[in-house]
Amino acid sequence: MKKRKKLDSKEIGLDIGLIVGKHLFQTEHLHYGYWTKDLEVNIQNMPRAQENYSDFVISQIPDGIKAILDVGAGVGKFAEKLINKDYQVDCVSPSPLLTKRAYELLGDRSHIFECKYENLQTEKRYDLVLFSESFQYVNLVKALENSLKFLNKNGYILISDFFKTEDDSKCVIGGGHRLLTFLNLISQYPYKLIKDIDITKKTAPTLTIVNDFLADVGLPIWILVTDYLNNKYPLLARLLQWKYRKRIEKINRKYFSGARNAENFETYKSYRLFLYKKQVDSGD
Repeated sequence: MKKRKKLDSKEIGLDIGLIVGKHLFQTEHLHYGYWTKDLEVNIQNMPRAQENYSDFVISQIPDGIKAILDVGAGVGKFAEKLINKDYQVDCVSPSPLLTKRAYELLGDRSHIFECKYENLQTEKRYDLVLFSESFQYVNLVKALENSLKFLNKNGYILISDFFKTEDDSKCVIGGGHRLLTFLNLISQYPYKLIKDIDITKKTAPTLTIVNDFLADVGLPIWILVTDYLNNKYPLLARLLQWKYRKRIEKINRKYFSGARNAENFETYKSYRLFLYKKQVDSGD
């Protein structure tokens, strides 16, 4: 009997993000928005804020870069934008749903590696390895070691993602490697820091959009489903509520308590853009 593939909750979360974003927010970007002072924080401006984010990240790519490996490319929207700016872009995408959409969008303009970055094997080399809000999903050691292997001499690694601050015990917003752990680890590898830009305050308003959506859409649906089960199948409802009480409490605390907000994001997360250059021994 064929063993069923274990579902990855992170991949499922990205797939859900694509569906929700495409049909409710009119966007296929799977990253935070970059909120400038002239942009009102509301759901209608979410696509514009996400375009701002893409433009900001692209503006930090050093001169002379030609070949880019986009790790965790989502549906390929970022890769498409890079290709339209004459970069040569390959993608890494472990999610079947996202990969399918990326093929539709990019066609033969990009090679898509259908695997996790940790498992990537290729003889190709790149001027820049890009992690646009995908770094948090990759094992830290593998991310740094593989990037060294796949980079050309004096190539770059660009990481734009959020990290955990030291005191995140009360934070219901998941995701992110611990910042100090990352900084301590990368200092042990031959990378030279070129840029470290803190964009936490620019990205945090995205959580206002998320929190409003959960309060206005998610919570009413959750209540309706719960009420329906309680009225239609009271015995089953009580059994489920007893058996899964801890999970239900966690869902209520995590998604419907109002704690997934911009203030908590700024307190417990640090959104950074790091640009590092690969260092090569003079004898190489």
